[in-house]
Amino acid sequence: MKKRLITSALPYVNNIPHLGNLIQVLSADVFARFCRQRGYETLYVCGTDEYGTATETKAREEGISPRELCDRFNAIHTEIYKWFGIQFDHFGRTSRQVQTEIVQDMFKKIYDNGYITQHTIEQLYSEKSDMFLADRYVRGTCPHCGYQEARGDQCENCGKLLEPTDLIDPKSQIDGTTPVVRQTKHLYINLPAIKDKLEAWIQTASVKGKWAKNAIQMTQGWIRDGLKERAITRDLKWGIPVPLAGFEHKVFYVWFDAPIGYISISADYTPEWKSWWKDTKDVELFQFIGKDNIPFHTVIFPASQIASGDNWTMLHHMSSTEFLNYEAGKFSKSKGVGVFGTDARDTGIPADVWRFYIFYNRPETSDYTFTWKDFQEKVNKELIGNLGNLVNRTLSFWNRFFPLASLELDLSIPLIADFHQQVKAAQVRTSEFLEWANLRDGFRNIFEISGMGNKLFQDNEPWKLRNNDPELARNILVSLLFLIRDLAIMVRPYMPASSDAILGVLGLDTQNVAWSTLAQWQLWPGPSEFAKPDLLFVQLEDDLIETLRLRFAGSQAEREARQNDAESKAQADAQAEILAPDQKVALSLEDQFTKSVELRVAKIVDIARHPDAEKLYIETLDDGSGTVRTIVSGLVPHYSEDQLLGKNIIVVANLKPAKLRGVVSAGMLLAASAPKPEGGEKVEVIFAPDAKPGDQVYLEGHSASGPCPTISIDNFFAIPLHCDNRNVLLGTTRLLVADKALVTHEVLNGEIG
Repeated sequence: MKKRLITSALPYVNNIPHLGNLIQVLSADVFARFCRQRGYETLYVCGTDEYGTATETKAREEGISPRELCDRFNAIHTEIYKWFGIQFDHFGRTSRQVQTEIVQDMFKKIYDNGYITQHTIEQLYSEKSDMFLADRYVRGTCPHCGYQEARGDQCENCGKLLEPTDLIDPKSQIDGTTPVVRQTKHLYINLPAIKDKLEAWIQTASVKGKWAKNAIQMTQGWIRDGLKERAITRDLKWGIPVPLAGFEHKVFYVWFDAPIGYISISADYTPEWKSWWKDTKDVELFQFIGKDNIPFHTVIFPASQIASGDNWTMLHHMSSTEFLNYEAGKFSKSKGVGVFGTDARDTGIPADVWRFYIFYNRPETSDYTFTWKDFQEKVNKELIGNLGNLVNRTLSFWNRFFPLASLELDLSIPLIADFHQQVKAAQVRTSEFLEWANLRDGFRNIFEISGMGNKLFQDNEPWKLRNNDPELARNILVSLLFLIRDLAIMVRPYMPASSDAILGVLGLDTQNVAWSTLAQWQLWPGPSEFAKPDLLFVQLEDDLIETLRLRFAGSQAEREARQNDAESKAQADAQAEILAPDQKVALSLEDQFTKSVELRVAKIVDIARHPDAEKLYIETLDDGSGTVRTIVSGLVPHYSEDQLLGKNIIVVANLKPAKLRGVVSAGMLLAASAPKPEGGEKVEVIFAPDAKPGDQVYLEGHSASGPCPTISIDNFFAIPLHCDNRNVLLGTTRLLVADKALVTHEVLNGEIG
C-alpha cells in the first residue's frame, strides 16, 4: 500500500486568506481525499506559519502581543477552512513547543556538520527603542523614485527591492526616530557547500517525481545563478531562539523554520511521525505551493534536510501553481484586494460552488484571472448546465416513467456496451491525472464524462424511445444512473457536500465511495426507488453578480469606507425617526437644545479592537446610569488604547442602537476635526476631565439642574457644532459641563461630529 504524505504551503497568520491563497490548501485537500478513496495510507498536515517580522510588526501596530495576534488569526483561518470543507488530518501551528525542539535539533546537526557560517553586517538600529530594526520597521525616501514612504525592503511606488540602509532620511516606524547604522552578527546556511549533494538530489527527484515545469525552471535558475550563503537568523523577539552562544538574543529567520513546520505539525499530531518523515523507502511526499514559494521547497528546505545528515523523507512531487489574479489586478493581502475567505462565505454562495470554480480554472500552467462574469458563466454553464442538469433530468425521468422498473443493466446491448467502454476509458484518464495531482485536467475530464451522459440522453430521446423500445430506454436510464453514481464518487474530492447530496438522492451510502467501484455497472448497489431530486445548485443571476462585483470592488479600506458610509446613513435615518414629522421644522436656538439629542459625560472603562474592522474600537462606557454602555468609534488611526482608557468623553446618549460591522453601538462620541497643512485630517476627541459620568452638557446661560438639555437630531447630523478658538460652540453659544466650557486642546478651529 502506498503512503502519501501531503502538505500545503503554511498560510501566514497575520491576514485573512483570499482565494489565491486558498488554492494551495484546497488543492492538497482534493489530492488527500482522492488518495483516501484510492485506499492509500494518507497524512495531510498544514497549519499557520506564525513567527517572523510580519507578525511582530502587525502585533505592534495593533498594540497587542504576537501571541494574541496569532491566536486570533489562527481561529479565523480554522473557521474559514472548516467552512470550505477542508479535511486536514491535522491543522497545527508553528508556535508550538515541538516546533522549537525540532528546529533547534536540525540546526544543531547542520552546525555540527560544518554548514553554518557567521557574518557581521550593517543594520539600522533604534537608539530610543534599543533594538535593531527589521526591514519593515523602517520607512524613508526611495533613492530611485523619491517616494517618501518607501519600506525598508521594497518601494511600493516603483517596485525596486531595497535594503533599509538604502533609504534617504530613514525613520523608525516604532518610535519615529532616525536610526543609526550599527554592526550585528548573523548566522548563515552555507548553500554553496551543500550544492553538489543538493544538485544530485534535484536531478533525480525532479524526474522521478514529475515536478511541475515552473518548479523545475525556477529551481534550475537558482542553481544556474549560483547559490549564496543565506541568513537564517533575525534580530527579533518573536521567533525560535537560536541555541548558540553569542546568539541568545536572536531568533531563526522564518523561512528557515517555516518548512520545518511540516515536520513539527506531524509530530504534534502523532507520536508515529518518524514513520512518515524518516521512511524514505515507502513514503511519497507531495507538496502543494504557489510559484513564489518554489525555491524554499526545492532548495532551502531540502538543503537543510541534507545538511542535517538525517535520513529525511524528501520532496517527491511538487504541485506548484501560477497566480490567480482578480478582475483588473492582483489578489493582495496587504492591500486587501480580491475575494477573501470570509467574503466567499458571506456571499451566501455554497462552498462547493467556490470549490468548483477554483478547480475548474486552477492556474496550473499559466496565471488565471477571476472575474465575476466568468464565475457566473462557468457555474451556470458547466456546474448547473452540465452536471446539475444530468442529475436532475435523469432522476426526474426515471421517477416519472420507470419508478418500479428493474435496475439490472444489459451490457450486451451495443449502444450500452459502447457507452460503458467510453466512460470507463475516460475514468482511467481521470485517475491518471489525479495520481500526479493534475487537478484541473482531472476535474475537467469529469465534466467531459458528465457531458457524455447528457449527449446519450439527448441523442436517444428516451421520452420517445420509452414508447417504441421501452427496454432500451430503461437501459439507457440505468446506464445514466450508474454514471451519476460514478460522477458522485469522482467529484467527491472536489465537491464533497455535492457528492453527499447526489448519493443521498440515489439512496446510496455516502461512505461507500472507494475509487475501485467506478465502472462496476452490473449490480445496482442501492434501492430501486429514488427521492425527488432537488436542484443541486442555484443559478447565479445578473443582479446578484453585479451586486457582488460592486461590493468587493477596490481594497478592503475602500470597502470599509463604503460600508461605514452606508451604516452612518442608516444610523442617521434611524435617528431621524425619533422626531415626529411635525417636529421637523426650523427651530430657535433654545428649541434646538431641548429636543432629541442628549449629550452626557461618560468614562471609557474598557477598550478593544473591533475583530472585523481595522480602524474601529469597541469602547465600554460608564455613563452614570448604573449600567454599562457600548459604543463603536473609528479612532484607531488617531489614538492608542492607552490614550483613551479611563478618559471622560462626551457621548450622544439617546441614539437608537445600531450595528457597526456586527457590533451594536449604543451612542457615539464627540470629536473635533480639522485639515492638516501637510494634508490629511487631525482628529481630537473632546474630553471632560473635570466632570463625572452622567453629567449633562448644556448651553451657556442654562442650568444643568433644569430640564434635560438636548439638540435637534436634524441639526445635530447637519453638524451645527464647531470649535472656534478651541471653544465648542452651537452657533455662537458655548457648551458647558460641570460649570466649565468644553474646549479642544489641539484643534483650533474645526467641525464637531
